[in-house]
Amino acid sequence: MSITRNTRSPRPAIVVALVTAALALIGVGTALAATPAAQAFREQPLVPGTPCTITASACVDLDSKQSWLFENGTITHGPVPVAIGGPGKETPVGHSLRVYRKEELHKSGEYTMSNGEPAPMPWSVFFQDGGIAFHEGRTDTPSAGCVRLSRENAITWFNNLEIGDQVQVVSAQVVHAARA
Repeated sequence: MSITRNTRSPRPAIVVALVTAALALIGVGTALAATPAAQAFREQPLVPGTPCTITASACVDLDSKQSWLFENGTITHGPVPVAIGGPGKETPVGHSLRVYRKEELHKSGEYTMSNGEPAPMPWSVFFQDGGIAFHEGRTDTPSAGCVRLSRENAITWFNNLEIGDQVQVVSAQVVHAARA
């Protein structure tokens, strides 16, 4: 199955390059910024063996391309392999993202399969604006910003995460450097 992006107008390469650079800078600077969320993140202990704090329900490490589920600061599932966004479509970094919607049979509004049908995003757990979600999909190729999990893991994340649960998407390297 081939998936293509719906395009209404082509993006000039310079705009894509600038957005990519800005996202990379934001991702690197977020862990070090003096925002209330970043400060709260630094003040909380990390769940042992992960780059996320005990306040999170789900953790994604962009460096190792792994994810965990936590309950009360303890790992309940993981680490499991994930696919994250590729160049120009990076998975957004965040310390205090929240699950805001879940859809078992979601269809993409942005991407289509080769037959023109909306791309499936089964077991979607949305946690960031722009339709960024955990969902079932291939874990061996970059996503368009979502966090893709195997079918079994996507179902587990769907069944264990609730609306309002905190999701942290971080770079372990940045987290550990900021805490050193």
